[in-house]
Amino acid sequence: MFDRHLLPLQHRLLAPAARKLAAAGIGADAITLVGFAVGLAAVPLIAGGHMLAGLAAILANRALDGLDGAVARIVGPTDRGAFLDVALDFFFYATIPLAFAFADPAANALAAAALVVAFVGTGSSFLAFAAIAARRGLAADAYPKKGIYYLGGLTEGAETIAFFVAICVWPGAFAALAWIFAAACLVTTVTRWIAGWTAFAGR
Repeated sequence: MFDRHLLPLQHRLLAPAARKLAAAGIGADAITLVGFAVGLAAVPLIAGGHMLAGLAAILANRALDGLDGAVARIVGPTDRGAFLDVALDFFFYATIPLAFAFADPAANALAAAALVVAFVGTGSSFLAFAAIAARRGLAADAYPKKGIYYLGGLTEGAETIAFFVAICVWPGAFAALAWIFAAACLVTTVTRWIAGWTAFAGR
């Protein structure tokens, strides 16, 4: 919901570091893979009860996720980079509820499962729309620098990061917050289904 407003600021903040990395010959794909590995480190940290350390890994992952795109805009985006960025992001997102389920199965497992289902809904509707949009040569005016068609919604990147921060700061409230965020993700999924139904009608 807020990504389109925050992305220009993110681009400006990351541009100096991106220029230095590009000049040093460090590619966007390498940054993506390092960021993914750093993000996965949040799973054992959260599962072991080290919530703030896990949050640090999550935030580092998100910073590197922005940085890889900034480098790609300098050296030139690639299809492989766009694929890695989206595929690894969606997998990473799903590991965080799993980590909370490991941390306290009795209290968190059911809510974590619902949240993973909600993430599947947002992710599958996003990718299905992007695949058909690419076949039709459509572009997202609100996100012109994205590697694939970016269909927004109520829960986008900024909202997901805010949710991850909240559950790491208040882990005892994970179940309640997860159910609320899962419901918001369901709204996003339904609006994307409607967008696809409408945009791709008649052909």
